This record gives sequence, C-alpha cells and structure tokens, in this order.
Amino acid sequence: MTDLSRRHALALAGGSLLLPTAVRAQAAWPAQPVTFVVGYAAGGGADIVARELAHLMTPLLGQQVLVDNKGGAAGAIGARFVSNAKPDGYTLFYAVGTNVVTNPHVLKSSIDTLKGLVPIIQTTDYQYVLAVNPSVPVNNVKELIALAKKEPGKLTFSSSGVGGNNHLAGALFAETTGIDITHAPYKGTGPALMDVISGIITMNFSSLPPAVGQIKSGKLKALAVTGEKRVSSLPDVPTLKEQGVDLAVTGWHGLFAPPKTPDAVLDRVHKETAIAMKDSKYTGALAKDGLELPPERSRADFTKFVVDEHTFWGKKLKALNVQME
Repeated sequence: MTDLSRRHALALAGGSLLLPTAVRAQAAWPAQPVTFVVGYAAGGGADIVARELAHLMTPLLGQQVLVDNKGGAAGAIGARFVSNAKPDGYTLFYAVGTNVVTNPHVLKSSIDTLKGLVPIIQTTDYQYVLAVNPSVPVNNVKELIALAKKEPGKLTFSSSGVGGNNHLAGALFAETTGIDITHAPYKGTGPALMDVISGIITMNFSSLPPAVGQIKSGKLKALAVTGEKRVSSLPDVPTLKEQGVDLAVTGWHGLFAPPKTPDAVLDRVHKETAIAMKDSKYTGALAKDGLELPPERSRADFTKFVVDEHTFWGKKLKALNVQME
C-alpha cells in the first residue's frame, strides 16, 4: 500500500469514528437487548402475548427481547415511561389500544399519546368475554340483565383501569341494556380477574388469554363473548348479539416507540415483528386464546388507524360521560 493510499484509508477510518453516536448506534441496531414495556401487571392478556412475541423476535433480532411490566393507571405509567425513554429502539411500548386512544381522554395522568408515542405495527385483534363468579345465580345475559335491574347498583364489574377496553365494554353494556352496575377499576387485568374469581366482584369483561383457562377450570362462568362471532377457544359461549344485545366490543395490541426514534430502526422493528407474527407458534398462541392476526398495515397505515381510533373514542367517551380521573 502506498503512503497516499494508506493515508486515505486512515482518513476514512477516522471519519467513521467522527460520525454522530446516534448514527453509529443506528447502523449497529440492535447491539443490546430490546425491552417491551407492558403497562399492566404480569399475567394479563397483553403480558401473555407480549412474552410470546418477544420470544419469537429474539432470534430474528439477534438480541434478547425482554418484557418489563409497569402496571398502573390503565397503562398510562408504561406509556409515559416509554415516551420519556431514549429514542434508540431499545425501549418499546407493547400497548393495548386503549392505552393510546382512550387514556388521553379519561386520565389526567396520561400523556398526549399522538405526540408522545410513534406507532410501529399492530400485533393482534381480539374480543372480550363477559364472565361472572360461578356463585352469581345467572346462566345467560338475559338473566344477568334481569338481576341487575332487580338490584340496581349492586352488581359490580372490574376492569384494568378507567378507560381500558374492559371498562368501556362494561360501560357500553350498561348503556345498551339500561342497567346500573358499579365499576371497580384495578391496576391490571390479572388482579381485576382474580377478584371476580374470589367473589369480591360480580363480573368482568376480560381479554381472552387470562380468562379462558379459568373458565374451563370452572373458576369463572362465561356468559358471552363481545365480538361479531364466537371464538374457537370458547365455542359454546354465544355472542352478546346472539342473546339480543346489539353491541360488539373489540380491541387490539400494537408496538410503539419514543418520539424521534430513527426511521431505519422503526422499519426494522416493523419488518421483524411482521415475520414473527407469521410464525405458527404465534398464530397458534393467538388462536388458543381466541385472538386473531390483525390486517397487514404499513407503518403509515397503522398511524392513520391509531389517529382515527383516537378521534372516535374521544367522541364516544364524551357521549358516555366517562369522567377524567
């Protein structure tokens, strides 16, 4: 190598060292473990699916993907934590849709999620199951409505927090059927469900993953699912509409990043997540618990979906007179 070419090579090497840290880190991403933050306690529906996805994405990214539970305030604590995290792709929010599209309308502790989080990809579509403690003397929705009208305000329903989808399902159910039931918010799906099992709370509109096993073991009694059709994991449980209640409530999960996360990192996360979601282990895990794959959307299309959902629920929550807490 001539002196001139040697000097040129050294200059190129030195120039790479002068690149901004963010650029060099982006080029090497991921160079360390990635964390999915879940805004609920361990054992809930979002936690179960996040852990399955994290397991499948670990080999795709070449780094371990971890799950960190930061429960409380219906997911708002987890959302704020990720929003304030370093925008390097190593801390992502595994969100339930309500964390992003309803919390800003009902929780004073919520961030402005449209500005504070960047949508990456939707990971599930799902519905809920209306389940009661086995001691409740009803066997279908018609009997539950009759009991609630006989004892207004006495029956209770738990949720993962104000503004969560299981809270909204209960509020919409009460509005649609003209009954008075009392809401009891908790800091996660798991604790909310456990108090139905123990008999402290009458009912819960639970996401399917944590409820199916408890229903099959007889610890909970399922009265209805909340979507347009029955689910394969609970084929004998009719929908609300089958039982004369004109209501359908569905939900979704998705991955979000802090603002200013580089597009190249977001694109990589979107790409690898989409691959993981096609794995039979993931689709099998979803089907087992009655969840479904969402429509395939680009990052831009998912962002539009989130904005549209945010607008819709803002209007609906106002109509339901759900008060900000």
